[in-house]
Amino acid sequence: MTEIEIRVAEPDQLFNPIDPAPFNTRDLDPGAEAFIVEWAKEVPRGAPLALVVHVDHAPADTGVVREGVHEYFRQKEIAARRQLRELFRRGRISLAIGLAFLAVSLAASKLVENWLDPVGMLDVVRTSLSIAGWVAMWRPMEIFLYDWWPIRAEMRLLGRLASMPVTVKT
Repeated sequence: MTEIEIRVAEPDQLFNPIDPAPFNTRDLDPGAEAFIVEWAKEVPRGAPLALVVHVDHAPADTGVVREGVHEYFRQKEIAARRQLRELFRRGRISLAIGLAFLAVSLAASKLVENWLDPVGMLDVVRTSLSIAGWVAMWRPMEIFLYDWWPIRAEMRLLGRLASMPVTVKT
């Protein structure tokens, strides 16, 4: 098990001081979060994680710290899942628009044959319309081929962080 160790004077330092939520649902301090996440990214994907919080002044109830860390990463995982759903929704809409534009562009390139001189600009206009239609497919293809990978990897990492054991030591 890979232990991520962090040292704070008091458990409050682990959490964002401007967040007015109750202690066990507060956001982590941005510096603490970045530290934990960066350490976790360096650990092989299948390796179990654990967080050890070294504090100078231990709280009466260490369960609150544990719950707070778990809840924070659980909420971040839910947000990443929502982001992925939104990306795929945008991808489906973009795909529908792209396919419609591609169909119109290809149909227009066929219609142009009747209006333009076959020797002159016909090939240029027909090719331009065809290229424009395929360029409209760029964004949906980018979404469905590449954009979802980093979000999925983040979701997995956040899920691991949300379920890791958290220990508070003095």
